[in-house]
Amino acid sequence: MMQSSPIPTDSNRPFLTWQRITDWAQEHYRCRSFSKDERIPARPGLLYLVQRGAVRLVGSAQLEYAKGKPNSKPRNRNLDEAFLGFVGAGQPFELVAQSPFSLQAYSHADDTTVLWMYWHDLDNWPHFRREVLDAFRYQHQRKLLWLSTLGQRRTIDRLLGFLTLLIEEYGEYYASGTGEDGFKGYCLPWSLTHSQIGSAIGSTRVTVTRLMGKLRQQGLVYTQDDNLICIPIESQNYNNALDLEDDAGFEEE
Repeated sequence: MMQSSPIPTDSNRPFLTWQRITDWAQEHYRCRSFSKDERIPARPGLLYLVQRGAVRLVGSAQLEYAKGKPNSKPRNRNLDEAFLGFVGAGQPFELVAQSPFSLQAYSHADDTTVLWMYWHDLDNWPHFRREVLDAFRYQHQRKLLWLSTLGQRRTIDRLLGFLTLLIEEYGEYYASGTGEDGFKGYCLPWSLTHSQIGSAIGSTRVTVTRLMGKLRQQGLVYTQDDNLICIPIESQNYNNALDLEDDAGFEEE
């Protein structure tokens, strides 16, 4: 069963409220569209709302370390960006600044439109303010599930758990073909690279590519159309379907 977001999308939110918000954003120059993979110049302290498309959140850190010598000066090391999830249409997000960690937002689909406002601007729409707070509580619950998945020892468990959580939240019904060659399931509406998946689960592109092949062989994951990742409605039991080695020993550094 696919889970839905507590904030309605454009199609099912009361039209008048959403129209007032979008009109207000346009009048105050608080609305902008972005191309795919374009960085969104978001900053801490503001509330952002995705009107259309999808936003990809990533995090990075700059850590200081010493070379091991008694008098050596600490050096900065920039860690690779880690994929932290999506924000879909109708959803809010904000970026929190806490050194040495930083968060950034990118448009994940062409023509992604984002509105922004100060928190006190929500006083104009008390009902919508409650929707926004409910959405942030929901996102917090999903992140706890994400952390539980990332705590799995085997990389393939983290991979399948991560894909399942994403598709539960954002997946769209997809059907193709008939009979034994047919497929019925749910697909991510946007593509994800193996490098992005690897950064999310603490692995590498090479390892993700290898394990995705295993999941496809067992019928637990499919790839449709423009490399969209899908999970079938009826799949084999995960623990019984896979006879896997301990993938921890195969991690690429």
